[in-house]
This record gives sequence, structure tokens and C-alpha cells, in this order.
Amino acid sequence: MEISIREIDKDNLQDANHCDDTFTVDSKLVIRVENGIIRYEVLSINEPYQKRYIFEEKDYSAYISNPDKIVYFAYADVDLAGQITISKHWNAYAWIDDFAVDTRFRRRGVGRALMQKAVDWAREKNLPGIMLETQDVNIPACRFYENFGFKLRGFDTHLYKGLNPNTDEIALYWYLIFNS
Repeated sequence: MEISIREIDKDNLQDANHCDDTFTVDSKLVIRVENGIIRYEVLSINEPYQKRYIFEEKDYSAYISNPDKIVYFAYADVDLAGQITISKHWNAYAWIDDFAVDTRFRRRGVGRALMQKAVDWAREKNLPGIMLETQDVNIPACRFYENFGFKLRGFDTHLYKGLNPNTDEIALYWYLIFNS
């Protein structure tokens, strides 16, 4: 299997948000703060379930040739294997708005290749690093980010309550800070 990474253009625009990003929730991160440092442990949950993100309709043509935002697609041979959406955030970090690897291509280097493209893009823009948000129930993503070098630097216990007042999911903010 050959992995190729391509920037969004008019010919692949239709590939946006067509990955199967389903994952199994069988555990969650339990957060605590000690002396100003965020610590966590992974705890199993009683009833595992499948989760899939719902993509909002977005005009991705605005990402084509835009100096402040970009989408990269990963292809395994000819099949769409993943995507990453990056923009320059208000705080000068690169913000990863979306990152998905299709279930068929996980643990095969696709995520790492896409994330490296994001790092390259942010460095080319002379940004100080990358930030992103995921949930405390997405343990595979949390482990990926940590293994890539990201550090958990923030969380929000109410971010998702506007969508579902009964949710107990916690938003986690991960940062990859570049050294000069």
C-alpha cells in the first residue's frame, strides 16, 4: 500500500468528509490538576459504544490556494484514507479543525503522514506550534497525539453541554510547541 498526501484542489474537493471516522469508546481520560499540572489516567467504562463525528456542511472550496488554511487528503493507492484540516488560529497557532483516518487504514502510517504535513505547513508559516481539541472518550486519538509529541494543556467541562445538556464528555486541548 502506497500512501500519498495531496492538497485540496478542485479535482479532489468532493473527497472532503468522506472518511469513516467511527471508533469504539471503551474507556475515557479522567482529568485532575495537581500543582497547576494536568494529569490523567485512562479508566474503562461499563458499556462500550461506537461513536462517529457528524461533519458540518462546509464550503471547502474556500481552502483551495488559501494561505491561512488548508486541507490535506491521504490516499492509500487510490482510496481516500484520511484528511486533516488546518488553519491559522487567532492566537497564532495552527489549529487542526478536523483530523480523520478511515477505519480501514488505521495503524498504517496514514495519521502520522497527515500530521507531519500539518507540522510542515505550520513551520512554513512560522507559527509557534499546533493546537487541537478532542474528547476525553477518544482514547485512540489521545494516545496518537501524545505519541506524536503533543501535550495536554487544557480542558473544558462544558463545551459540549450546549449540544447536549446531559453529556459528560470533556473537551481536551492538546498542543505541539515547536522549539526554535
